[in-house]
Amino acid sequence: MHAFDVLGEPVRRRILELLADGEMASGAVCAVIQEEFGITQPAVSQHLKVLRDNGFATVRPEGARRLYAVNSEPLRDIDAWLDRFRRFWTPHLDALATELARGKRERRLRGGDGRAGDGSDDRSGDGSDGDGSNSRR
Repeated sequence: MHAFDVLGEPVRRRILELLADGEMASGAVCAVIQEEFGITQPAVSQHLKVLRDNGFATVRPEGARRLYAVNSEPLRDIDAWLDRFRRFWTPHLDALATELARGKRERRLRGGDGRAGDGSDDRSGDGSDGDGSNSRR
């Protein structure tokens, strides 16, 4: 099965998201997936098997439990494949970061000369600059 076929399934993507936070027992994975997707325990087990068989997840027994974890190797392979396409979005994200930084700088400068320090340019209504700081000092 191709990596994108494995990850094309929303349930398997969600399982990987859960496992990205750390190793989980199969019962805990099943409980979350059953709640979110309304599928049976055998169906969740089948998705775990697909992830395991295709190298995206590892499993290790611990007593009666089976603990699942992410195997990062196939994800690195996908990242390498995506590398040829990054040129399509990286410049846009870089431009966005530049504009965000410029906006923060301009708000800081306006707040420092008394023009916007009264919160008149504050869109959120809480007096913050959007970065957790308070422009009204």
